[in-house]
Amino acid sequence: MEEFDLLVIGSGSGLDVANVGVNQGLSVAIVEKGRLGGTCLNRGCIPSKLLLYHADVLETVESAHEFNIETEVTDIAFREIVREVNEDVKEDSESIRRGLRQSPDHTLVEGEAQFVDDRTVEIVAGDDEGRTIQGDTVLIAAGTRPWVANIEGLEDVDYLTSREALQLEEPPDHLVIVGGGYIAAELGHFFGTFGSDVTVIGRRPSLLPQADEETAEAFTERFSERFTVHTGHQATTAAQDGEDVTVEARPYAYGDDAGVTGGEEATVSVTGDALLVATGRTPNTDILHVEETGVETDQQGFIETDEYLRTTADDVWALGDIVGEYLLKHNANHEAQAVTWNIFGDELDAVDYTAMPFAVFTSPEVAGVGKREQDLHAADREYATNTYRYEDTARGDAMKAEGFVKVLVDLDGEILGCHIVGPDASTLVQEVVVAMKAGSGTVHDIRESIHIHPALPEVVQRAFSGQFTQQGHGHHHHHHDQ
Repeated sequence: MEEFDLLVIGSGSGLDVANVGVNQGLSVAIVEKGRLGGTCLNRGCIPSKLLLYHADVLETVESAHEFNIETEVTDIAFREIVREVNEDVKEDSESIRRGLRQSPDHTLVEGEAQFVDDRTVEIVAGDDEGRTIQGDTVLIAAGTRPWVANIEGLEDVDYLTSREALQLEEPPDHLVIVGGGYIAAELGHFFGTFGSDVTVIGRRPSLLPQADEETAEAFTERFSERFTVHTGHQATTAAQDGEDVTVEARPYAYGDDAGVTGGEEATVSVTGDALLVATGRTPNTDILHVEETGVETDQQGFIETDEYLRTTADDVWALGDIVGEYLLKHNANHEAQAVTWNIFGDELDAVDYTAMPFAVFTSPEVAGVGKREQDLHAADREYATNTYRYEDTARGDAMKAEGFVKVLVDLDGEILGCHIVGPDASTLVQEVVVAMKAGSGTVHDIRESIHIHPALPEVVQRAFSGQFTQQGHGHHHHHHDQ
């Protein structure tokens, strides 16, 4: 058995902590079963955003006629686009691997780990199969993998998950997507822009159920203008016939009466030549056998941690997607900073999740931070809201932009949340994050900052400066149109 001061499982954000361990003079082992760099680099944010930017460029060119500019697209080298992106990612991953391999202080162990005892793993598959490694301190940062919903007949269908979809070298004629979250929205936009017919089947009443409800509804309406969208439907069966895949879906009810509803006549049947299953992510705790080291998980399999990211086992810590707090790279990086401080520092510091933003790089873009309106309803909180539309600003009008910024505040002017749908939403939300995290956290931070005229952030400024409408406790929803 090999013994190390620090054992890190997963080479995504866990690497940040490993590197600090090395700088502190500790012996450090990193175990990775796939490509170095984790989900974000290899099959997540980086390849998808590189590809999506190409779609945004094409969408811009194709909408030039709205600005009295006639264009013609003569060629799209789709295969080259995909190959270039995947090469790019592979090089980055290889360079991380080389760096670790050449470092005298890091020990890179390649293969699949399983816990066999306290803070002890055995490598059960891969290049280093057969090695057993123990760490005085262990960090589990092994992420998640696509979760595939239970659909009858799916095992006999040649379906894609996000991982394979990002490597397709030609757009399908007709892509059927099961799932209504951000992966469905981003990849639907990507393939749809490059010429695929797209059909999305989602269980929830609208796409992007993680977003603020009103924002999600506005997004779903816009998305439905481009593609065929069946919300409130659950895929029940899938079958392959030659190149074609047929999916049947039935009406689905949420809430107390959750489940498939309605008779045969309400069934939707969709046939395409490619099927993408984007029904969520599942943590890799089962593969790791974390129970063998005394680490407890929740019902979904995510690791239970305290506010310092300690697990239920002594000297075993966890961070990132496998903890399941937020499945976002910037969250994993943020947690890595906290874990580093807590493992190597003198005192513990709780992770601060204040103002954790998210963005969906689809068309239109969606972003948000803080509480959603449905959260405030559920908590029966009094709050006030104001919405301002892009097209009512000079820059928004110049862009022919559609969309809005919605602000939620408490009655003292503290910012509770901000939700945006429209161009550059991911950029516009940032000043709100800064105000909530580093400023006074009130509307004054944004009202009192001078905004450049005529630039797009004016839409945020005006959303924070207008007439707010009080909601909750006897104030009903319809007020806010007045």
